[in-house]
Amino acid sequence: MTDDSRGFQAGQTGLVALIPEAEPVVGTWRERLDPAARAGVPAHVTVLFPFLHADVIDVGTRAALGELAARQPAFDLRFERCGRFPGVLYLAPDPDTPFRRLTEAVVGRWPEAPPYGGKYEPVPHLTVGQVKDEKALDEAEADIGPNLPVSAHVSAVDLVVFSGTEWRLEASFPLGRTGVARQARDLG
Repeated sequence: MTDDSRGFQAGQTGLVALIPEAEPVVGTWRERLDPAARAGVPAHVTVLFPFLHADVIDVGTRAALGELAARQPAFDLRFERCGRFPGVLYLAPDPDTPFRRLTEAVVGRWPEAPPYGGKYEPVPHLTVGQVKDEKALDEAEADIGPNLPVSAHVSAVDLVVFSGTEWRLEASFPLGRTGVARQARDLG
């Protein structure tokens, strides 16, 4: 989720894949340079942001998310390099196809929730920093590069909700198997 936290609205939701394996490499930089990290979101790759408003996510929506996730296989990936968007430093997942398939599946089910509100073509990535200070992004990239690659296993898609002050994990939907979503827990 690369939007600035000042633009987050209470009740906004997103679907993310948490990447705890990346925290030792990017955590300090994310805390300094990524508004989403400061608002409570751990290292992640966004599947879809924004998703539906929290007020309309009901039992049926959760069941549909669980079924959709269960049809997608869990997968392994590596982050071997950094990439850039204007004002953004990120880690690029390899492969990125599983994330693209997840996004396509969710948007196929909920076309009223296009990625980034239809502003940007989705490119799977793990945001390290989003600031106008390119020098700070250069410094972060120079520090992170020697600590790559980072390997990770993605086994769930998580629903996160913005409370108005912080992001909280609302539910987790396992990939590649059926089952009830795990119950909410704080992200922090």
